[in-house]
Amino acid sequence: MSEQRKSERTNLPTERRVVVVGAGMAGVQTAVALREQGFTGPVTLIGAEPHQPYDRPPLSKAVLLGKAEHSAFDIDFEALDIELRLGLDVTGVRPAAHELDTESGPVPYDLLVIATGAEPLVLPGTEGVPGVHLLRTLDDAERLRPVLEEGHDVVVVGAGWIGAEFATAARAAGCAVTVVEALDRPLAGVVPAEVAAPMAAWYAESGAELLTGARVDHVEPGSVVLADGRVIPAGAVVVGIGARPATRWLTGSGIELGPDGSVTADAALRTSLPDVYAVGDCASFPSARYGERLLVHHWDNALQGPRTAAAHIVAAAAGKTAGDGPLPPAYDPVPYFWSEQFDRFVQYAGHHTPADTLLWRGDPATASWSVCWLRDGVLVAVLAVGRPRDLAQGRRLIEAGTRLDPARAGDPSVPLKSATLTE
Repeated sequence: MSEQRKSERTNLPTERRVVVVGAGMAGVQTAVALREQGFTGPVTLIGAEPHQPYDRPPLSKAVLLGKAEHSAFDIDFEALDIELRLGLDVTGVRPAAHELDTESGPVPYDLLVIATGAEPLVLPGTEGVPGVHLLRTLDDAERLRPVLEEGHDVVVVGAGWIGAEFATAARAAGCAVTVVEALDRPLAGVVPAEVAAPMAAWYAESGAELLTGARVDHVEPGSVVLADGRVIPAGAVVVGIGARPATRWLTGSGIELGPDGSVTADAALRTSLPDVYAVGDCASFPSARYGERLLVHHWDNALQGPRTAAAHIVAAAAGKTAGDGPLPPAYDPVPYFWSEQFDRFVQYAGHHTPADTLLWRGDPATASWSVCWLRDGVLVAVLAVGRPRDLAQGRRLIEAGTRLDPARAGDPSVPLKSATLTE
């Protein structure tokens, strides 16, 4: 780090050591945010993969299709005085000793940030079976790229977001694609049946076959055998049946985990133990906005959460308390994500439940439409297909807790921002 940068930080807080476990988006952004917010102590970023830290969304798009070699972050870690320790597995944490257990020996910390993300669920019985793939890491994408280049018949297990995105890429590469979904519709755990129905039609439009209510019995060389006896040719099988927080290494640490395996962070993204924080896909947080604890497995959460965690770490490192003035704000974002699939740009903001009122904006048989969810008249979520203005306006209205006029909100010719109710 330059002498000028060092001198600029001379009067900023403090020399406690922060170790961040996980070098994905959440971990990288935590380390960067610490420096941006004036933290001067040592910062170490530990990643299990040997690659330079990289962004994941391009893996199912540009990297997979050979349009990009990698998606490494354009960050000068040396200039930021962030120590990178890559290719290092962390196997446990001993909070009483303030040490991490790693394959290379103990790593001490004063403040710890858990940012290990999520790990994909494995289809039972397929571990180690040749031709069965996951898509979570750069190495996964590299192994799948030849599958698309060679035009293999592909079976995708799971019609969630990652299944749809991979099916899109495989069809673009000219592969025959069959998507097998155990439930009765795509995105069954995400959107209601009436919203999923038009999205299911996208598969056939793209030339992919979607089989719903179909369970995999087992995978054989060159084929997938369903529970009803059907046999589907498969030069490759891609499994996208969900993910769980990558927190098994925390077993026995005393750090509280939820039933879903997530670290139960508070509104400052602190864990149940002092000096330990958690961000990104591995951490749930209490949302006052929605009145429940949320676990958000999306890119924007991994970008936004680290800024809140870093602010609270800087305040804690400086010994700041409520008596010293306002503390950093609580973490309570409007969740947001997007998906590019079947020549459509799908965006979602907010959080809804089955009890919320659904309003259509536009005809789902067309190229652009959206739906809104209202709770006691207040907009809580919006899903937009090819209507980015609805998403942008809806996200701001959700943040403000805005009540909408259902009649106007259901009229696609009326901008959402013009459908508000005034007292």
